[in-house]
Amino acid sequence: MPNWKEILDEINATGSTHDVIRRKYLEKLHELTGRNVIIYYSGWLQKQGFPGTEVNDNDKNGLMNTIHKMDTSKGLDLVLHTPGGDSAATESLVDYLHSIFKYDIRAIVPQLAMSAGTMIACACKEIIMGLHSSLGPVDPQIMGLPAHGVVEEFNRAVDEVKQDPSRIPIWQPIIAKYNPAFIGECEKAIAWSSEMVTTWLTEGMFSGQEKPKERAGKVVKELTDHALTKSHARHLSYQKCKDIGLEVKLLEDTPDLQDAVLSVHHACIHTFSATGAYKIIENQSGQAFIQIIKQVVVQAQR
Repeated sequence: MPNWKEILDEINATGSTHDVIRRKYLEKLHELTGRNVIIYYSGWLQKQGFPGTEVNDNDKNGLMNTIHKMDTSKGLDLVLHTPGGDSAATESLVDYLHSIFKYDIRAIVPQLAMSAGTMIACACKEIIMGLHSSLGPVDPQIMGLPAHGVVEEFNRAVDEVKQDPSRIPIWQPIIAKYNPAFIGECEKAIAWSSEMVTTWLTEGMFSGQEKPKERAGKVVKELTDHALTKSHARHLSYQKCKDIGLEVKLLEDTPDLQDAVLSVHHACIHTFSATGAYKIIENQSGQAFIQIIKQVVVQAQR
């Protein structure tokens, strides 16, 4: 018979009702595919503006926790829902996943994998999306500003001033808001993210195909050219992703998989909506790394 502490440990391991339901559907998804499953979910839509919902270095701890003791020969289905985040953290997370699973990774995007989330998806062998799913432009952000937009604005200022010096007073206060090295940092960030995605596509998704680097370059141009994507927040549908050359499969083509994936997705969204959780990294065995908003109660003085 278990003692008091053992019962408490069992309660803590079982988690809340939301945890129980979410883990039930995670296990069902694993049973259907026969592959390892990790959900990498952010609650940024429910906790808008809350720090930590973006891709960051702390997420490595979650991946390490969920991959520990996993049978890596079964590959990995990475279920992504994220607004994106730090490029350096993204590179580190992808390098870690590749060191464990090589390129035997499928990205499953039930709703949104934007910016750095799109980069992670491009680091996988294939991407599974629904008609309702979206990827986004690979547009690194520097100090909260889109690097492509900054460089585009600066180049426009240079061109207009060359053609008409009288426009200098108009552009001077706009350009003055950037420090001297900022434009260069933006250009480096753009080149860095482009190189990463090109390498991942060449060595993974397009490996074994004709002219993989050339094909990767075309995809990256579509994803990173601010003049083409227009906005950092632009949503790229399944059909658009397919048209630009990504290896994407339609979730609706496999109804059983669609049901299993959307059940997991809905369970995650319910968790974010009803609890303080803002980041969930969890596998099919219930091994989880869940970040929760801490509530501090301050007693008012009378």
